[in-house]
Amino acid sequence: MKIVNLILRLVLGAVFIASAVAKIWSVQIVQHGDAFKTGDVRSKMVASHADVAVQHGDAPKTWDVPIGRSRVMKLSRVPDLKTFAEDVANYHVPPSALGNLVAITLPWIELVAGALLVVGIWKRASVWVITAMMIVFLMAIGWALAHGYDIRCGCFGTVDARKVGLTALAEDAVLLGIAAWLAWRLKD
Repeated sequence: MKIVNLILRLVLGAVFIASAVAKIWSVQIVQHGDAFKTGDVRSKMVASHADVAVQHGDAPKTWDVPIGRSRVMKLSRVPDLKTFAEDVANYHVPPSALGNLVAITLPWIELVAGALLVVGIWKRASVWVITAMMIVFLMAIGWALAHGYDIRCGCFGTVDARKVGLTALAEDAVLLGIAAWLAWRLKD
C-alpha cells in the first residue's frame, strides 16, 4: 500500500506543480523546427520575440525546454498572470475585487502544495490544501456548467485551452478522489 500512496502522491504533486507553472509563466507547446512552417501565429509570436531579443544582444525572452523528439515547450522568463486572471473573472464566482487576488495567489499555493507533496514534507497539510482546492475547483466548474458559460477552463493556463465541460469535471473529480484517498491514508 505504501508504494501506491507514493505513486499517487508523486502524480498529484506533479499535476499541481505543472498546473501552477503553466499559470504563472506563459507556456506554449510548439513543434520543434516545424513551428515556423505551420502557420501557428502564437508559436511564431513567441519565437519571434526570442529571435528579436537574441539579434539585439539581449537574453532570449523564453526558455526552450525539449519535450519529446519533435516538441518544444517555450516558457516565458517573466511571470504572466493576466490570462489566468481573465479566466478567473470569466467564472463570475469570486467578487470582481477578489479576482486578481485569487489569480495572483492561487498558482503559488498550487506550486508550494504540489512541491511539498512531491518532496514529502508536510504531506498531510499539503494534501488537505489540495483537497480543499479541488472542492473549490469542482464547485466553480459546476457553477460554470449550470450557468451555461462557454469559457476556457484555465486549469493549465495557456497550455490547456479546453472549454469548461464534463471532461474537466470528471478529471477534477478523479483528482479529488486521489487527494481524498491520500488525506485519509497519509501520515507525516
